Amino acid sequence: MKAKLFTDGGSRGNPGPAAYAFVLEAEDGTVLDSRGEAIGVATNNVAEYRALLAGLEAAAATGVDELEVVSDSELMVKQMRGEYKVKNETLRELSLRARRLAREIGSVSYTAVRREHNKLADKLVNDALDAAG
Repeated sequence: MKAKLFTDGGSRGNPGPAAYAFVLEAEDGTVLDSRGEAIGVATNNVAEYRALLAGLEAAAATGVDELEVVSDSELMVKQMRGEYKVKNETLRELSLRARRLAREIGSVSYTAVRREHNKLADKLVNDALDAAG
C-alpha cells in the first residue's frame, strides 16, 4: 500500500517544551493515522525525528510498503537522504532507528516542503504544546 506521511516537530525555546506530530494518509487522502504528542524538553530537531519515528512505526503497523515522508525540516530530510552528515550524537541515534524502520517498510522517500504545505501536522504539534503547557 502506498501512503504519504506528513511529520512535524517543534519546541518553544531550543531546547524547550517540545512536541511532535504526524499524519499518515492513504493515496486517496484518507487519514489512516495521526497523532500529536508532547515529549517534554527537547530541541526542535529531536522533535522532528521523534515525529518521523512515530510516523514510520504507524506506517509499518498499517502495512504500508511505499511511503513518501513530507516534512518542513530540511535538515532532517537531507540527513535521511544522506545529503548531510548527522553530527549530533542524539540525532544520529534517532536517524539510525528511522533508517531501520524505513527498511522494514520497503520504499521510503523524503520531501522537504515549506511549513504552509504541512498545516495539519503543524497544527497538531501546536495543539500538543498548548495542552502540555
